[in-house]
Amino acid sequence: MAAVAYRFLPVSPEKARFLTEEEALVAKARGVRQVGDTTRIGGIVWKDVGATLCDAKAWFTAVSRDMGFSSINAQGLTAPPFFLSFLVTIFSVYIADKTQQRGYTVMLMSSIGFIGYVLLAAVKTVGVRYLGVFLAVAGIFPTIANILPWVLNNQGSDTRRGTGIAILNIIGQCGPLLGTNVFPKTEAPRYHKGMWISAAFTLFTGFLALCLRTLLVWENRKLDQEYGPKGDPDLADGLNPSSQKTAVGEENYGPGFRYVL
Repeated sequence: MAAVAYRFLPVSPEKARFLTEEEALVAKARGVRQVGDTTRIGGIVWKDVGATLCDAKAWFTAVSRDMGFSSINAQGLTAPPFFLSFLVTIFSVYIADKTQQRGYTVMLMSSIGFIGYVLLAAVKTVGVRYLGVFLAVAGIFPTIANILPWVLNNQGSDTRRGTGIAILNIIGQCGPLLGTNVFPKTEAPRYHKGMWISAAFTLFTGFLALCLRTLLVWENRKLDQEYGPKGDPDLADGLNPSSQKTAVGEENYGPGFRYVL
């Protein structure tokens, strides 16, 4: 499949054959809105790889990706909870994208997942535990769906985005190693240890999201001090009168770049 993806996956909106000319222009405009550059390098910039590996923000999001994503072994039907998870995922990602507040969304969704895992771990009643399944899957999967674009939103170049996703997936693959060891068959059917560990990690996800958002607020304030507020008309014209720097979309440091919170 990697060969197929390499052959058919477009590298930029203007090269996506399934988009109309107008749709490609809209997609490009959305990408430029934050980073401020239309030119795609088309290769790897190793300096960016090193910068991303040394960036704490990339690791914060990568660690968050895997918290609490373990198998849910519970009695009852699985289709309704996962259908609810599908709906919540679509809705939460839409709202987060609309408001540009992914941190709050991750905190809310992980809190819902935490409550679900606590119910699964602490309650014996089948009906309440089934409710816990609904809450767990409706919290965990939307959390992951919001963390993925958060990584991409907050890297200022193609190479950095690629490196950030690589870090995220490398850390994320540790999840199955943990999941297969904290849900042993000997603890069926309630899997106390696994549920409590998942609850703890899910809560930790929300804490990491809070820490990352706090860091990004601080970074945005530094950018505002250096370039002026993003809504500044002088900035929109490409020039800040105090700094006399042109508005280029270079890395995470261009005047038009702000981190998505």
